[in-house]
Amino acid sequence: MTTTTPPPTGLQPARSARGDTAFRAASFLCGFTVLAILGLIAVSMTQKALPALQAEGLGFLTSARWAPNEGRFGALAFIYGTMVISAIALVFAVPVSIGIALFLTEVAPRRLRKVVSYVIDLLAAVPSVVYGLWGVLVLSAVIVDAYDAVGRVLAPVPLVGRLFEGPANGRSLFTAGLILALMITPIITAITREIFDTVPQGQKEAAVALGATRWEMIRGAVFPHSRSGMVGAVMLGLGRAMGETIAAALVIGSSPRISAQLFGPGDALPSVIAFQFGEASGTYRSALIALGVILFAMTIIVNMAARVIVNRGQEARAA
Repeated sequence: MTTTTPPPTGLQPARSARGDTAFRAASFLCGFTVLAILGLIAVSMTQKALPALQAEGLGFLTSARWAPNEGRFGALAFIYGTMVISAIALVFAVPVSIGIALFLTEVAPRRLRKVVSYVIDLLAAVPSVVYGLWGVLVLSAVIVDAYDAVGRVLAPVPLVGRLFEGPANGRSLFTAGLILALMITPIITAITREIFDTVPQGQKEAAVALGATRWEMIRGAVFPHSRSGMVGAVMLGLGRAMGETIAAALVIGSSPRISAQLFGPGDALPSVIAFQFGEASGTYRSALIALGVILFAMTIIVNMAARVIVNRGQEARAA
């Protein structure tokens, strides 16, 4: 018994075209909505920050003096603190994250891989206030002795010694960087692990067949294929570290100063906004909103840089 296919009616192509048009319009609307919301946030915040920006002028970015009682507002110390603790977080988080991702994709047995991946995902879901409380109640109390030991060893070293000289304080820029490193490690690890999983198996097997060791295979096949994605993961972690509020605020020490001493207290843009916004009014509140504008701009710049780097890496692989 044979079956015959009914002749095409010409309705299916028309329906497909209408469906494609509707999907394209919906996608465009969603993307435009996101950009519009970001633009409205930037405009509204900038308008509310104008009184402080007009009062201080360029000095708002170049001055480190923050004295609300005197009507003086300078954001440089907070920008410096934000950049320092973010850099410390990346120094510790990036090697650990890449190592965990390589272990999960290239070394770990399948059963262990699932367990470790689940633990990493759970760490990413822990509220930031929990990390901050652990840092201020536990870590800041026990790490002072380690700071003193490092300071005694490195203090005599020219240039480097200034970064680690005393007096050491458990609530410091370095402690805040360590807490942020712990917080962004799961994010960078999860993204990097997914990127490593996209490396074609044939490239790995070809490298091993040519006599490469496991490390040589990773260096010659995995890293080149994943370089742009790894950079994007690091930039995403950097954006998270720069915008983190509660965890950094609890352990950073809240000292508006610019100092090379990493073991001393400092302050950052998010923590200043979180602690002082409730009691601020007038120009004082406008200055805090201006700090938010600066943080917003820094985050946007980091994400745009990550996008450019990822696109260039993809173009290089395609070529």
